[in-house]
Amino acid sequence: MQIRAVAASDIDAIVAFWREVFPEYNDPARPQRDPRTNIVRKLAFGDGLFWLAEDAQRVVGTVMAGYDGHRGWLYSLGVHPSHREHGIGRLLLSHAETELKRLGCPKVNVQVLDRNEGSQAFWRAAGYAPDPVVSLGRRLR
Repeated sequence: MQIRAVAASDIDAIVAFWREVFPEYNDPARPQRDPRTNIVRKLAFGDGLFWLAEDAQRVVGTVMAGYDGHRGWLYSLGVHPSHREHGIGRLLLSHAETELKRLGCPKVNVQVLDRNEGSQAFWRAAGYAPDPVVSLGRRLR
């Protein structure tokens, strides 16, 4: 198993992976969660903060990060069900945090769907805790 930067040649494999690992990415009522569009946009942004874990040349995990000079964010950290409970999620998280620290990032945020108790347990076990804030959003399209 290795962690490496995502390349354009990985797009199809990651789209298939995300559609399996993140069921909410299959919801046509939420076009902002379209995997292909988000992957292409992230790669075009060019910040290098997008990685995958692969085992035998198969995508088994991903994590995407963002940093604006003020705060870091983590997105789409997921591990294939057949590879869970082997520490891959923790390795991806550690890799992303290390890269954000290298950029001078002082704090990292993550948003988790309120109904996703398994993900919340993962993040809490990794030392993340709820912030006393309300997340607000607005679609720009």
